[in-house]
Amino acid sequence: MIVEGKNAVKELVKAGRTIDKICVQKGDKAAESLALAAKERGARAVFCTRENLDKLSPSGKHQGVVAYTTEFAYSDMEDILAGAEDSRLVVILDGVEDPHNLGSILRSAECLGAAGVVIGKHRAVPVNDTVIKTSCGAAEYVKVARVTNINDVIRDLKDRFFKVYAMDMDGVDVSSADLSGDVALVLGAEGSGVSALTKKLADGSVRIPMTGEISSMNVSVAAGIGMYEYTRQRSLRK
Repeated sequence: MIVEGKNAVKELVKAGRTIDKICVQKGDKAAESLALAAKERGARAVFCTRENLDKLSPSGKHQGVVAYTTEFAYSDMEDILAGAEDSRLVVILDGVEDPHNLGSILRSAECLGAAGVVIGKHRAVPVNDTVIKTSCGAAEYVKVARVTNINDVIRDLKDRFFKVYAMDMDGVDVSSADLSGDVALVLGAEGSGVSALTKKLADGSVRIPMTGEISSMNVSVAAGIGMYEYTRQRSLRK
């Protein structure tokens, strides 16, 4: 896997992810410092011209750093729930295909203390290099489970007494829903939203009140607002 960008690679190094090779721009002090830190952990450091990095970079937006690392290590649901001491919030994504949206959701999940994020194996984006870069390194600290069937996960969480809410425009105001306990928030892909069966399995639907002319918002923004509301209600309960 190729990961580029100073923040994303910095978090790879900080988290102890195995980096086989790191290529950095000559003369860029911050990039060279990253190379030295990675080298101390066993990586091979290569100092390149910007032109060479442009050729190595999948996006062309490398910020002077391109790293070659191991594939992302997914967690399973038991890992997510076992590590949830203070937070019992699970975010479930139903068919989110845009890597930038997934990366942004992982960043919000890390910042707001979600226990983990669940994605599907089919019709959904995996955690790839674009996701990691967009997450600004948050992907290194958030547990992500990649499952065959998210509806099976929902059934299991309900058996564990989680309240499962689908985020949907037809739901109740999210601030009026009880998010103070063990909660799973389900978000669907932009356009199609949460699937009918998944919505039916949920305990209810919640919406974000909007007053503008546009009737929907980006799924990563909606996820962030939902996670914040969970955190807000939890803080009031303490």
